[in-house]
Order: sequence, then structure tokens, then C-alpha cells
Amino acid sequence: MRLGGRIAAAVEVIEDMDARRRPVADALKDWGLAHRFAGSGDRAAIGNLVYDVLRRRRSLGWRMGAEDAASLVFGTLLDGGRDAGGLAGELEGDRFAPALPPEERIERFLTADVEWAPAAVQADVPDWLVEPLRAALGEEWIEEARAFSARPPLDMRANRLKSSREAVLAALAPFGAAPTPIAPQGLRIPPIEGEGRHPNVQVEGAFQTGLFEIQDEGSQIAAELCGARPGEAVLDYCAGAGGKTLALAAAMGGEGAVHAFDSDRQRLAPIWERLNRAGAANVTVHSPRDDLSPLADAMDRVVVDAPCTGAGTWRRRPDAKWRLGEKQLLRRQEEQDNVLDAACRFVRPGGHLFYVTCSLLRAENAERVEAFLARHTGFALLDARLLWADRFPQAGPRYLAEEIGEGAVLTLTPRRTGTDGFFFAALERRG
Repeated sequence: MRLGGRIAAAVEVIEDMDARRRPVADALKDWGLAHRFAGSGDRAAIGNLVYDVLRRRRSLGWRMGAEDAASLVFGTLLDGGRDAGGLAGELEGDRFAPALPPEERIERFLTADVEWAPAAVQADVPDWLVEPLRAALGEEWIEEARAFSARPPLDMRANRLKSSREAVLAALAPFGAAPTPIAPQGLRIPPIEGEGRHPNVQVEGAFQTGLFEIQDEGSQIAAELCGARPGEAVLDYCAGAGGKTLALAAAMGGEGAVHAFDSDRQRLAPIWERLNRAGAANVTVHSPRDDLSPLADAMDRVVVDAPCTGAGTWRRRPDAKWRLGEKQLLRRQEEQDNVLDAACRFVRPGGHLFYVTCSLLRAENAERVEAFLARHTGFALLDARLLWADRFPQAGPRYLAEEIGEGAVLTLTPRRTGTDGFFFAALERRG
């Protein structure tokens, strides 16, 4: 496909997604099925255009003075370094190409200073999120939010049950993989540039034989902060597909017991294949109908990676921030309270409860911890900054911290840690 066809396709996908309020991944998949002539390179280039628009649609629209899909796609191309004159020449005679925006719009786009735009436009978020983000991220919240507009890297975790980071780095050397800055078993392939795409590392022998897993460094950091040790009994209460379950099992060296539970069988389904591939023999999977009462008051560590709005994953799922609403946030808060209440009964006296989300919003994070502590006076919040210093002594305080009573909770962000957005809190059962 020529550039004009790719632009037209990106416009079509964005319009379909907006009209039907559907995830961008579904819209792209359906476009590909309906246009089988498009090659893998075409689909990657179209996907890059669409995702780049979604990451920055407020600022692109403000600078262009128009918010229709075609204006946004052309704005993305201009912002990516395309020369307006060269773009016009490249599209001349291409019957598939949408018309270029008027010259005055292009001039406005190239000269407009987004620093004069409203705060929500500068941050590329819906208006209603301004105050929640300010409350969560502090005075520099706009800079923090802007960091979610960049393309993300591809992060992986070496599986220490089968290999080492050095060995996996060697296996992935053709793709430019390098160690992650903080997580001790992390590997990273840099963000894609231009019309490129990340390599499909899942077809590599090292992946197929379980030497590494795909996992954002933020998720790896959260698992490391949980501090699971060989011989312990650990419950991953919202295990989902098993990303943190595998990290916990590896941290324990295959010794002790990891129990993986999720209330949704569909979310849990992929865990079986992943456990087998990773060689995590010390994991027991519990389905929603299983009786967990034998585990009550017996776990050294209980990890709650709670269902959330996913506000920390906007680099990878930028459409989510435009579909997120206040009602959805309220529903998530109720779910989070319920899951914490259910999970805490499995912590033994002296044991630890860890609350993790991939959200930035204080309503899902610190407020849920405060509410939990008010309901469960037998638990005390620990200072997660001390856990960080113990686990990552060379990293420095690359996080946002909030003190709650005598403890503190942490938020990871792309700007601070180079990861997706994650929240982490550690509590100890003392009653």
C-alpha cells in the first residue's frame, strides 16, 4: 500500500472505533480481516498511525484546530517529522489519499504552542481526569501524563527457573535487547520508530522453551517488592493469566508453594500453558469454584493485583483513557474493596498483604488502602520506600511516594521509572 492508502485506513479505523465505542485492537483486527490484501508491514504502519493519534488526540486536535480523524492522522504525520510540502507531493495523484487539511490549518498546527492550551489538552486526557490526576501525581501531573503519550518499549523477564538474564540477552541480541534499568531479571527492546514494529519474540525458541516471559518492568518491580522467599506459602489472589504468579514462583526458586486464584475462569485460562512452559512446578491453580478455606490464616504473603481501570497502561492501550468514565471508576472501587476484604483473611498473623494496581488514580490506590485500614484495624501499612531501597539499592527513589500514617505507598510512572503506571502498597497483619 502507498502512504495515501495507509492514511485512509487509519482514518477508517479511528472513525469505526469512535462510532462504535469499541477497543482499538478490535477495530484494527476487523479492518485487517476486511482488507486481506494489506501486508504485515502495511498493518503495522496503519496501527502505528492509529495508536499515535490515540495517545495524543487532544493536543493534535487543538494544534490543528480540528478533531476529525483525517486531521488527527495528518497531524500525527507532521508531528513525526514529515514535511508538509513533501507530504503533499507524495500524496499527489493517489486516489486513495484523503485530502490534505487546508493550508491555514497546517500553518496553525506547525506554529501552535500547546503550552497555551488548557491543562487537559496539554496532558492529552479527558477534562474530567484533570483533578484526579493532579491529586494522584502532584504539581507536575501534566508532565507525568504527557509521558504516557510516548510509544512503549517491549519488556521481558528472564525466567531464573530455567535460565539467566545474560543467556536470554544473548538469545535476543539480534533484536537489540538490553537489561532494564531497575528489575534484576528484566530485558528491554526499545520503542519502535517510524513505521516499524516490535519483533515477534514469542516465536523465538527461547520463549517457546520458557526462558523468558513478556512482562512490563513495572509489573516485575511490583513482584520483586513483594519479596517472596523460597519455602514460603504465597497466594496470588487475582492471578489472571499468571504474569506475577510466574515471577513469584521464580523468585522462590521453585521452593515453597504458590497458590494462584482468580474469580474469572476466562482470565485464568492462559495460566496453565504458561506454567508448563516456565517449569513452575510449585504453583497450584485454584478455579473460582474451589474451596480456599484451608488456606485461611496460613499464607506468608498474599498478593492482590486488583482489577482496575488500567489507567497506568495508556501507552499500550491509549484508547482506554478516552473510554474511561466516572461510573466505571466507581465500579472498580467497589470491586477493589471487595477483593481486599476477601483476600486479607488468608494472611497469617505476622504475614503480609500486597495491593497492586496498574492504575494512576488515587481513588483506586491510596484511597482504597485508607478505606481498608479503616475497616481492618489488625493490619498496618508498611513504608514501601524501605522495601524499594532494600530490593533496588542502586536505583534511587525513582517513584512517587505518598505517606499514609506511619507507612508509605508508591506509584511508578513512565516519567519516573520508564515503566507502565503501577501502584504498590505493603501491609502487615498484626492482629
